[in-house]
Amino acid sequence: MKRTVAVSLLLLAACTTTPQQVVQQPVAPVAPVEVQILAINDFHGNLEPPKNYIEAPLADGIKVKVPAGGVAYLASTAKALRKDQKYSVTVSAGDMIGAAPLVSAYYLDEPTIEAMEEVGVEFNAVGNHEFDKGSAELLRMQKGGCEKHAARQPCAVEPFDGADFKFLAANVQRADGSTLFPATAIKDFGPVQVGFVGMTLKETATLVTPAGVAGLSFTDEAAAANAAVPVLKAAGADAIILLIHQGGRSTGGYNDKSCPNFDGDIIPILEKLDPAFDAVISGHTHAAYICERPRAGAQPLLLTSAGRYGTLISDIRLTIGVDGRVEAHRADNIIVQGEAYDGPGGSVAPSSALPTYGKDLAAAAIVDRYAAAIAPQAARVVGKLSGPVTKAPSPSREVNGGNFIADAQLAATRHLGAQIAFSNAGGVRAELVPVNGKITFGQIFAMQPFGNSLVVKNLTGAQLKAVLEQQFDSGTNTAERPNMLLPSKGFFFAYDLSRPAGQRIVEMKLDGRPIDPSASYRITVVNFLSSGGDNFTALDQGTDVVDANIVDVDATEAYLNAGGDIPQLGRIEDRTPKP
Repeated sequence: MKRTVAVSLLLLAACTTTPQQVVQQPVAPVAPVEVQILAINDFHGNLEPPKNYIEAPLADGIKVKVPAGGVAYLASTAKALRKDQKYSVTVSAGDMIGAAPLVSAYYLDEPTIEAMEEVGVEFNAVGNHEFDKGSAELLRMQKGGCEKHAARQPCAVEPFDGADFKFLAANVQRADGSTLFPATAIKDFGPVQVGFVGMTLKETATLVTPAGVAGLSFTDEAAAANAAVPVLKAAGADAIILLIHQGGRSTGGYNDKSCPNFDGDIIPILEKLDPAFDAVISGHTHAAYICERPRAGAQPLLLTSAGRYGTLISDIRLTIGVDGRVEAHRADNIIVQGEAYDGPGGSVAPSSALPTYGKDLAAAAIVDRYAAAIAPQAARVVGKLSGPVTKAPSPSREVNGGNFIADAQLAATRHLGAQIAFSNAGGVRAELVPVNGKITFGQIFAMQPFGNSLVVKNLTGAQLKAVLEQQFDSGTNTAERPNMLLPSKGFFFAYDLSRPAGQRIVEMKLDGRPIDPSASYRITVVNFLSSGGDNFTALDQGTDVVDANIVDVDATEAYLNAGGDIPQLGRIEDRTPKP
């Protein structure tokens, strides 16, 4: 009999509410037991096939492009992989929801939660995007109900009863030290028990609207994970798995076991982990990898990631011996073959040389129901463009799409005195490619699916410079990995990354005139940036703050309706001396 036991964590690193006493009476296996763990990450509400392909190597050495993704195909693949496994559990390493396509995001990701129940997910470690609409809305995702915490109306299609699976958050603490969700859980298979610790990256507070996570702290990942080990061992866990929304990248293929040139922010976390961890299931970077990380005095640590959007699923196998220890492990990233589509590079179709499982009817029914509800809104024409608006950065790190969004937000707030608007590069989620010159609501929503509101405030010229300096020196924003702000038309700035921190902005102009450090300027940003998101804490110093009561996507629609068109580049200049 399979049963799931949630284990509460009452420790300094990640305290929670008073735990229930869990009495385990494990039955020792008489022979080694194989446990299957199916894992996904960074699904981001991609209910419909995302029109992505994966290049798969075949037995003869030829590589073939195959379509991948779609929750109906993900559910059927997961069910097929579990079919002959006596001991199996399915998990997610965060960003299941948030920054999602229209069919999910417009309905506050309720259909994604419902569809993931059909996939068979039992545990989801929260990611940063789970917090996009604040902790109260995230709690509603778990508990259900129709209480409104965001701009859009909950339960717009049908009642929402919350997730049947459990959210885990070992390093997300309230002010009283309790965790927002349980830190750990155990899957009890009878002869063996597998413990899970779930968490997000500690920088989450800088990646979401700070007001939405007010009162929460995001603690060190390794410390919170290690603090959970004795609790899980006391509860009878034989194997211990970390589900973490942080990751890295490899230059190898999606299932390359050699994991070449692996790098990323997860490495320092792995180096501090208790050797009791048998595997780490990761995410956040949208990269796919299967790695063996050497450890002193212990067998290598298995590290996996299944890319993004449900295009892959990691099939992890642990062999647990009669002494309750993991004797061996292996893993494969399995392509979730989807349906054929036509793309810019031609047609992409499923390959008969790879497993194909068709659509899961229950998951497909959820998608169809919500797709039908949103179809009229998605197809509504909102304006025209003379060509595409792109998201690829220029040599100076300027993004055409970000300029376009900033122009729209400036136009929407001129009546409030706005002179300059900024958008963040990470807020451009898709390109706008007109069809017969026309742009639909579905397209602009795909470009900016966050539902942020516009805020107008005053900054002095000196404060404005401080904000722009934070592109290169604030938290995870560095000169090596800048986080650019894209300006509206009329504003120009130049930077030199060879200069010291705080001196890298070398010129700023508004309508051709130099910015006066002591003068006041009226600035428009979304509420996410306004309260210090993306490490732009200097924006929080603004005065005479007004909530424009305008949602970002509505500003873009109004701009297109009024004839807004493709912005010109040249608003940002890189003056860093070239070697």
